[in-house]
Amino acid sequence: MWPAQHQSSITAFGADALFVSALQRSDAPSAGQIRQAIDAAVAAFGCLGCAERVAQEFGDHPETAAARVRWARQLTGEAFSDAAPEPACTPMPARYPAALPA
Repeated sequence: MWPAQHQSSITAFGADALFVSALQRSDAPSAGQIRQAIDAAVAAFGCLGCAERVAQEFGDHPETAAARVRWARQLTGEAFSDAAPEPACTPMPARYPAALPA
């Protein structure tokens, strides 16, 4: 049997935390509310605790857990899509003249 693989990205951890939070789809939460809910869930349960609660919910209620995890992943991706902008390109320092074009 192959070992289970878990994607350990910020989005995956955030989605687990949003999944176990009190936010509901009907709340139509803003990006700020999503981030606050994730912070609160991680503070309450820890990253591992959030993942454990997601797994438990899939065991107890698989018919509703799948839809909620899709919702949580989508909103987490949207809430953090602009949170960390790409770093600006900076010119190479002059101490590396050999790397600069002639």
